[in-house]
Amino acid sequence: MKYLVTGSEGPGFASPDEAVSVLEGIILPSFDELMKLEAGKKIVAGGLPVGDRAFVFIAEAASNKELDRLLRNITMWPALNWEVIPLQTFAGRAAQERQKLKGLKKAME
Repeated sequence: MKYLVTGSEGPGFASPDEAVSVLEGIILPSFDELMKLEAGKKIVAGGLPVGDRAFVFIAEAASNKELDRLLRNITMWPALNWEVIPLQTFAGRAAQERQKLKGLKKAME
């Protein structure tokens, strides 16, 4: 199953010391983790909106539980607000619409 995932409102920095700490301890390890997930095909596509402190990607997972585990293993997980939208396949929706059309045509007879 595919999911549209957004992690937004990343941390800002109050001082250069804090910036160094957050960059080294949270942000760069999170980028490394996201790149590993992308290389392992768990992230199908994604990136960062230009100029924003956010991540946006399409994740592939067998279940909600698997996706939850994947997200919680990203170092930045507790520092962001996450939005997850399960995606229905085009083929799945087309099948539903064909059934709906069939029912409508039958009702019109």
